[in-house]
Amino acid sequence: MADRKYGENGFSGETPTPIPAFDPPPKPKRNKFAFACAVLASMTSILLGYDIGVMSGAGIFIKEDLKISDVQLEIVMGVLNLYSLLGSAAAGRTSDWIGRRYTIVLASVIFFAGSLLMGFAVNYAFLMVGRFVAGIAVGYALMIAPVYTAEVSPASSRGFLTSFPEVFINIGILLGYVSNVALSKLPTHLGWRLMLGIGAIPAVFLAIAVLAMPESPRWLVLQGRLGDAKKVLDKTSDSKQESQVRLADIKDAAGIPPECHDDVVQVPKCSSHGEGVWKDLLLRPTPAVRHILIAGVGIHFFQQTSGIDAVVLYSPKIFEKAGISKSHLLLATVAVGFIKTLSILVATFFVDRVGRRKLLLVSVGGMIVSLASLGTSLMVIDRFKEDKLVWAVALAVVSVLAFVAMFSMGLGPIAWIYSSEIFPLRLRAQGTGIGVGVNRVMSGVISMTFISLYKAVTIGGAFLLFMAVAVVGWLFIYLLLPETRGKTLEEMQSLFGGFFRWSSTTRELEKNADGNGNGQVQLGVNHG
Repeated sequence: MADRKYGENGFSGETPTPIPAFDPPPKPKRNKFAFACAVLASMTSILLGYDIGVMSGAGIFIKEDLKISDVQLEIVMGVLNLYSLLGSAAAGRTSDWIGRRYTIVLASVIFFAGSLLMGFAVNYAFLMVGRFVAGIAVGYALMIAPVYTAEVSPASSRGFLTSFPEVFINIGILLGYVSNVALSKLPTHLGWRLMLGIGAIPAVFLAIAVLAMPESPRWLVLQGRLGDAKKVLDKTSDSKQESQVRLADIKDAAGIPPECHDDVVQVPKCSSHGEGVWKDLLLRPTPAVRHILIAGVGIHFFQQTSGIDAVVLYSPKIFEKAGISKSHLLLATVAVGFIKTLSILVATFFVDRVGRRKLLLVSVGGMIVSLASLGTSLMVIDRFKEDKLVWAVALAVVSVLAFVAMFSMGLGPIAWIYSSEIFPLRLRAQGTGIGVGVNRVMSGVISMTFISLYKAVTIGGAFLLFMAVAVVGWLFIYLLLPETRGKTLEEMQSLFGGFFRWSSTTRELEKNADGNGNGQVQLGVNHG
């Protein structure tokens, strides 16, 4: 029987012919063009990562050279995050005006100027000017990179590709740590200036490389350029059929009639220029939009308030408190950067297989355990200073590495993935901008108060406080965040609006999708 195949009238021949109805659909190959676009756009995030990493070591030499206080050091370390609010606030409107691609170019140009200003700073005030300019660029880059990547990615690999900004943030952090070690032997007045100034080099490369990318298909549709959008979708989709479905969904979201197939069309004014966006987002949101906003803002809030920037920026101080000698502090931070960068590959390769929720819950759960052991070990070290307990020092170091690993495999990249994919098209740039704004505010608050905090409650107590926040974050994710894996960007709104009842809503939508036999979730469902 094995040597026969199905013919029209029964068995004949030597090999079986597949039965289409029972054969699983072939797994789409990774879209190389979408992959290249995501890499180029996400490389902008190196700028933020490098600044975070390099400042952790440069701060030591800045304090020594400019003779500044701990409070001034806290400010110069963390104020870039607050300055970036201006960039992220402007990026939404800018990206709607000049396009996602040229907004990325603009971010690179501004960071180039900021790096040079920091590198040539002659005093504290001059350095703060450079931090301001660089902060504007960081705000632009943080908002636009995940938005562009989400909009250009096919649904089958959107999570994989949208994790790239966080991947490059981690690469930037590692490069900053390596720069600290490589330049630490130079004279103090020269070393920190070179550490900050060479950040201008990748900015030039990025500004040029990004010009090779196509514009976002969703932005093109909002400009009425359907012909150009179709060309981009054909290149970035897994199949022609998917390209057609994506174009139809985007046209529907933009208010363009489905029967309109001209290359250039007139787009309703409210869709193309953002009138009413803030009203629909903040003043009179639907239940679905309100749920989306809470989820998008909340995940960014907990990403930062769980203490990641305290660990990354002040890792030399943490290792010093743990009893590691000064000669090994910067090398220990390189280990942090290496583990952090390596661990993000877990999220990159599994976010589309395992799903967002499972990785988030495992990640934050691991962070809670790591923060508990870090806080406890540091309190023990502080209590028994004279004894130099080797086990407590080892536990503190392992806890720091475990914390950054758990953060990078889930909460770090998925916060950006999740917030960039859940907002409706017309609200996406502004909604993502709010999430980035909250992210940067909380990052700035943590970065600019950490030294004062640990002086008030001890360094161990500070990390136990972060642990308590992480526990609340885990409950927030478990109760309010539905799974978004495999859904198109235009299907997202149907998953939200039920708040704590989202799981029953999801089951109902899946049942309806199965009943329709097309696997598609209907848009515009209003959950009461």
